Amino acid sequence: MQQPVAGDRSIAVPSLHPSQARLAADLHCTHRVIEDPEWSLATVPHLTELCLQHIIDNFEKNPIVDHLLPEHQRKVLDRLSTGLPLAVTANLISDEDYWKRRCTERWQVCDTSSYGDSWKRMFFERHLENILKGFIPNTTDPNQVLELIPLCKDYVWKLEVDQFLPPVQVDQKEKRDDLSDTGSDLGFDKLSMHHYDLGDLITALPHLEELHLTYGVKDCGMNFEWNLFNFTHQDCCNLAAAVKMCHNLKVFKLTRSKVDDDKTRLLVHSLLDHPCLVELNLSHNLIRDKGAQAVGKLINHSRLETLDLCNNQIGHPGARALAQALAENSTLISLNLRLNHVEDKGGEAIGHALLSNTTLKSIHLGSNNLSEPTAVLFSRVLAQNTTLTSISFSCNHLGLDGGKQLLEGLADNKVLTEFDLRLAEVGEETEYFIHQIVWANWEAARLGSLQHPPTKPL
Repeated sequence: MQQPVAGDRSIAVPSLHPSQARLAADLHCTHRVIEDPEWSLATVPHLTELCLQHIIDNFEKNPIVDHLLPEHQRKVLDRLSTGLPLAVTANLISDEDYWKRRCTERWQVCDTSSYGDSWKRMFFERHLENILKGFIPNTTDPNQVLELIPLCKDYVWKLEVDQFLPPVQVDQKEKRDDLSDTGSDLGFDKLSMHHYDLGDLITALPHLEELHLTYGVKDCGMNFEWNLFNFTHQDCCNLAAAVKMCHNLKVFKLTRSKVDDDKTRLLVHSLLDHPCLVELNLSHNLIRDKGAQAVGKLINHSRLETLDLCNNQIGHPGARALAQALAENSTLISLNLRLNHVEDKGGEAIGHALLSNTTLKSIHLGSNNLSEPTAVLFSRVLAQNTTLTSISFSCNHLGLDGGKQLLEGLADNKVLTEFDLRLAEVGEETEYFIHQIVWANWEAARLGSLQHPPTKPL
């Protein structure tokens, strides 16, 4: 043993055998690890976590979720990649939080109120719509759509496609130059090519209830060509056949697509006796009187409740055909004929029909070159009809006397809650008194039905 030196206060340490020294050093190190303030048992992952992470990392090759405990399912679904193939996730994952992540990462604006409050439905409807908007016939692989059908068919209830691209035209510039040399525009018809045929898709979607379509190109810029906006006869035949086979379709909208009389008759023929259709919108097209006559037949051979023919070219013969259908119809609730050319002959015919019709609640006749004769007849309608709650005569020429006639007809009316007479030239005083009567009717209806008040009148 080492002897202490005078004045040295250290404690004498006995000499150790080498093996004992190593053991003492190991014990010292162990003691230091345990006392390390930065060391924590939490840094060591549990076996369960390792297993869950393995499932997540290999989910595409071996998707496992149904056999996990609920708390483990939650952890896996919260950490799954939103880039997984739809072939893996579509029919396996129903968790709304997962589909919410996929939606919000892909689109800036997401509102599920238009999709039955379902994130999964929103994803598949918008995903399918985007594919259809970018589909180029003869260029895009049709399997992009066909392979998606078994994945999305149970989650698609509505499709809104506001663009259909035409096929790419080879040597299009040379063709235009050749046509310009002939001095004829007829050659442009040869350049009109058909768009994607929706038949196989629509008939394979068992829940499809709404179809909103526009045949045209958005944001074409300097590449503008008239044939980019051509809804061809073949397009119409294909669409008519598809819609006829879509037995659950309730709402059909085909707008801004240059639908003329011939195409209207084709579509109407496919919709006659349709079991479910309740709303038809053919607004902003090229429908004239013959097309309106065809629609008149449809009114009485279907269950239509809402019909929108706004901004077409319907004159008084077409209006008379619609009026005849109205006189016999018992299902139509709303009719929009704004921005047409029905004039007084058509307006009077519709007025006569409304003297006997007991189901129509709303009619829009704005911007139709109507004048005092129509106002006189509608004065009788206001006095007798107990169903109409909304009428619009905006942007017509009813005149002061026409306004007085309408005011007189409203004297005992208790049901009209909306009456739009803006720019109808009825005079400010008459318009004020009419507004007071309509407002009183609206207030009475509100008090009588607090849970579902009608729209506030203009």
